[in-house]
Amino acid sequence: MGVILALRNLDDIVEKGTVGGPIFTLGPIIHNPQVLEEYANKGIVTVDSPGEIPRGATVVIRAHGVPKNVLEILKERGAHIVDATCPKVKKAQLLIATEAQQGRTLLLYGEDSHPEVKGLLSYAAAGAHVFDSQEKLDAIPLEEGTRYCLASQTTQDRRKFDAIATKLKSRQDRDVTVLHTVCDATRERQEETVRIAEEVDIMVVVGGFDSGNTRRLVQVVTAQRKPCLHVETARDLPMDDLKGFPKIGLTAGASTPKRLIDEIYYLLESATGDPRGSRTSPGSAGHEGEKRT
Repeated sequence: MGVILALRNLDDIVEKGTVGGPIFTLGPIIHNPQVLEEYANKGIVTVDSPGEIPRGATVVIRAHGVPKNVLEILKERGAHIVDATCPKVKKAQLLIATEAQQGRTLLLYGEDSHPEVKGLLSYAAAGAHVFDSQEKLDAIPLEEGTRYCLASQTTQDRRKFDAIATKLKSRQDRDVTVLHTVCDATRERQEETVRIAEEVDIMVVVGGFDSGNTRRLVQVVTAQRKPCLHVETARDLPMDDLKGFPKIGLTAGASTPKRLIDEIYYLLESATGDPRGSRTSPGSAGHEGEKRT
């Protein structure tokens, strides 16, 4: 949903042609290089900092969201802001802000370098710790008497987050509120990926190498001890190697264009010579990525 909404916002601006100058995005609108290349050809300019955006220009906030101070800088520069932050990310920001107002320190399960995480942290006014594993959380010196809230980057593994929450809540000497911020669509996609992985000999995961939710799909497959290939386009497929696998599973990250998935699907189908390929939707509307075997 967040990916589709962000691209729809950008497409609307481009199609209406009402912007007199270039359209800017602060960071890549989504983590998919093929999509970014298409928008660059349409004149969309991607910049790394708000200082690179001319005063009064139109800027689209990407699906991952941005830190609060970045929004303030853009407003000060008189930018026309189109906020395409994913609603699930926006909800996580607001939940964290509410808990921070009550004095709770944030424990955030996620990648500290990810743009979504940087945005979430900006709402943790009472302090925060970021961790990406149970071991790293265990190494954080949680203080007695300090109130905490536990949240997650929206694209993290729901099962791992639930296990972390259960262990943390089991400690009677800690006051912890759990915020359920993992996106349901992400959870459903991961669960279906596990189900398909159990039925096939190898999995192919399609999506940007910088895409957090795509990398998570690779992780849930390898956790099943199933061979897995992460590719961005059909050109990345090692077709000779795949000939040794009678049954291939296919899944894709949320930001992967449908046409790229289709190209890989039909290439695999023609290579295996199996006309019985079946198609399964991810269980929620608005996502381009689909799962197939």
